[in-house]
Amino acid sequence: MKRTHKQEKKQFEKLFKEGNIDNFEDRFKVLDTFLQTENHITSAELTQMLNDTGHDLDNSFVRETLNLMCNLGFAYKNKFDNGVVRYEHRHLGHHHDHMICIKCRKIIEFEEGEIENLQIKIAVAHGFHMLQHKMELYGICSECLKERVKLMTLSMAKEGERLKVKDIMGGTGARMRLLSMGIKPEDEIEVVTTISRGQLIIAIKSSRYVIGQGLSQKIIVEPVK
Repeated sequence: MKRTHKQEKKQFEKLFKEGNIDNFEDRFKVLDTFLQTENHITSAELTQMLNDTGHDLDNSFVRETLNLMCNLGFAYKNKFDNGVVRYEHRHLGHHHDHMICIKCRKIIEFEEGEIENLQIKIAVAHGFHMLQHKMELYGICSECLKERVKLMTLSMAKEGERLKVKDIMGGTGARMRLLSMGIKPEDEIEVVTTISRGQLIIAIKSSRYVIGQGLSQKIIVEPVK
């Protein structure tokens, strides 16, 4: 990878000088620092890295340089699900996809040749000329799973999770209300989405239910493996 980075620095210098782009030395510092991290990084985080190593550059200049690097094929820009713009290296001829932990926000890169080949086959079968693609898998990483309690209230669940109802707390009134809705212990549910004021939309088989924050705190669930 170090050899690749050395080549990229030479190409960066050539393309920037050919384009008569100003402040080349400072922009080169941005590239050099960017190549030293394998993280998916924001412009603010990269600015802080530059400042920590004695380079006094402002965030707007760093962000502008990162966008120039994207335009010239040295970096990718990603937003993932929370809308925060993050940048990563773009190595020519190399493709990877991402797994994103919805709890700690860790981003894990992975490569899988079978998936790549299958996507090509699917595109060809539909007469589709694929130019680019990306795959993003959202879930909970192994470290966060270790910290997670086995039993929890439904209010703690994340969108997309599949869970089993283990108990209903809060007395006879809450139990009867949920039973009247068709929700009972041992039901498997899916958290479809979260809406305002702590409400959830859950699904049991083909039926959807609106669960308020108060009730969601009374339903004890465990993740379905």
